[in-house]
Amino acid sequence: MQSSTEKRLFQYALQYKKGILIGLFCLMIAVSLELAGPFIAKKVIDDHILGVEGYWHEVAHNHDNQTVVYHNRFYKRADRLTDPDEAIAETMTLLQIGTTYYVIDERTPLEGERTADENEVTVTTSAGTEIYEAEKLSLSDVYPFFQPEQGPIILLLVLYMVLLLIAGFFQFFKTFLLQKSANQIVKKMRNDLFAHTQRIPINYFVDQPAGTIVSRITNDTEAIRDLYERVLSIIVTSIVYMGGIFVALFILDAKLAALCLLIIPLLFAWMKAYKYFGTKYNKVIRATISQINGNINESIQGMPVIQAFNRQQKTKEEFEVLNERNFTYQKKLIQLSALTSYNLVTVIRNLTFVGFIWYFGSSSIGLASVISIGMLYAIVDYITRLFEPVTDIVNQLPLLEQARVAGGRVFELLDRDGENVNNEKVTKYRGEVVFDHVSFAYNDEDYVLKDISFHIKEGQTAAFVGHTGSGKSSIMNLLFRFYDAQKGTILIDGHHTKEWSRQQVRSHMGIVLQDPFLFSGTILSNVTMNDGKITRKAAISALKAVGADGFIEKLPNSYDEVVTEGGATFSLGERQLISFARALAFDPAILILDEATANIDTETENIIQEALEVLKEGRTTLVIAHRLSTIQQADMIFVLDRGTIKEQGNHDKLIKERGLYYQMYQMQQGKVKAVV
Repeated sequence: MQSSTEKRLFQYALQYKKGILIGLFCLMIAVSLELAGPFIAKKVIDDHILGVEGYWHEVAHNHDNQTVVYHNRFYKRADRLTDPDEAIAETMTLLQIGTTYYVIDERTPLEGERTADENEVTVTTSAGTEIYEAEKLSLSDVYPFFQPEQGPIILLLVLYMVLLLIAGFFQFFKTFLLQKSANQIVKKMRNDLFAHTQRIPINYFVDQPAGTIVSRITNDTEAIRDLYERVLSIIVTSIVYMGGIFVALFILDAKLAALCLLIIPLLFAWMKAYKYFGTKYNKVIRATISQINGNINESIQGMPVIQAFNRQQKTKEEFEVLNERNFTYQKKLIQLSALTSYNLVTVIRNLTFVGFIWYFGSSSIGLASVISIGMLYAIVDYITRLFEPVTDIVNQLPLLEQARVAGGRVFELLDRDGENVNNEKVTKYRGEVVFDHVSFAYNDEDYVLKDISFHIKEGQTAAFVGHTGSGKSSIMNLLFRFYDAQKGTILIDGHHTKEWSRQQVRSHMGIVLQDPFLFSGTILSNVTMNDGKITRKAAISALKAVGADGFIEKLPNSYDEVVTEGGATFSLGERQLISFARALAFDPAILILDEATANIDTETENIIQEALEVLKEGRTTLVIAHRLSTIQQADMIFVLDRGTIKEQGNHDKLIKERGLYYQMYQMQQGKVKAVV
């Protein structure tokens, strides 16, 4: 039973845990430094801006920068007296009422409701109302009380700026390390996925549209890249940030912080609900995108046929069905996010502030107020900051679900049974081929080859002929180990092909297809297949040997002429000659020609035939033939019919037997005479 998608995505991340852990460490430092801001603001407000209000003691000397001169006397804040004996007179109280400050020559309550009338100050507390004689201070009188605070305020602001700069430094490394790790993870995943496609049996690619597989390797892994690079980075950052805010809130007010913790289960419940609906929508969306890619790929490849048969409108309608389905489910996903993400965070934030007002309104703010302005500012700041990471997390949920579904599709492909790639060199075999009572079915039920047995000696040329569906190509598929036979054995030089890996079996084989495929690059790169063992000189020699130099040397860039995808700028005959040179350059022991001359015109066929003679020299050659005129010189001809060998022998022997081969030959000869 396969592990969950989340667990496997996490396991991929663990492979680069060093960079991730260092990045998270940098993140925690950066968050800690940034969250120091409200604490510093609280200290500035409470200790230095509002801190002048309170009790002041007269002292004998002006011996430090914390001493204030008022009416030619020296005063010092009560909280800054280092020695109680330093005070030489009774306490003086400095009160702020509105924007005006008053001095009272006695100790008065600092809490409660205050009012001022000329030189009288009224203070109402829970204990009652008291009236005090007071002196109203002018701006010049107030200034000396604030002067000692200027230095500490500047120092605290400079400290905060320094902390922000250091936090920015750690934020940079956090972002760099986490995104680097994310790209490394996805790079490995893509490599693993692409490598696995090399191990999956060929029948998987027969059953799956190319666009669907491409979509998994590109689109789905791109969604996963967003997960590691953006989503997880933002979510982890947000969680650490929220953790830091809760720590700060617990330091300031544990009860309020505990109430704020209710946000977490609300957020978790929303994530579970979003996962339930988002998964359903995203599964349809990802599958539809794969189908769209497959449809586009098929339409582009088949565009000449579509236009020739006026199928543009029908093709457009088929595409629109897929596109409409994608649009419908994308709209559902957007509605799911739009209806909840913004509203969810807004509602929770508003409820939190209602709770905050109720909490302090019912228990603190009033006649017996015990909360300072600085404390109030710090708590409001932290609560406001708390909803920034909450918003970030909620906004990432669509991408998180998209990546989770994409990960499931990627792991589904990775979980398909594959075989280890083994490119360990095996000694070049001579080329003796034996099929011993081989039976094969593509679906394990309907056998397309039935008890096939034959022996091809080293260096011989053997041809396989028969009507469509007789099993000719299936024999080549088994020899190449694209598939394995259900019954019987296949031997090369006496070795069972299953003793070697598929790569080792093919390492000394070459194939030329009926419709040769050229890759994007140059003519030479298509011959060498970028194999460093094949030199430029050897590739050019191979091209000349098969007669391809006749048209290549007329090209502007000669052997370095650019080849577009599929080699569309070359004729079929020219592409075939290049594919012959490719086979010759790799010098295989066994050469397979799959109807290599079936679609070639008569003039080109003569050049091809000469190239074939060069190609077949010194190696075992298996030919799937449609034109019987091209195989008359074969050492052995096998006539297939409905998966069995009906006749075998050379051309002359089969003609004399006047059997199935004779009938096929006469039909082709008759067609030629009719054309003439």
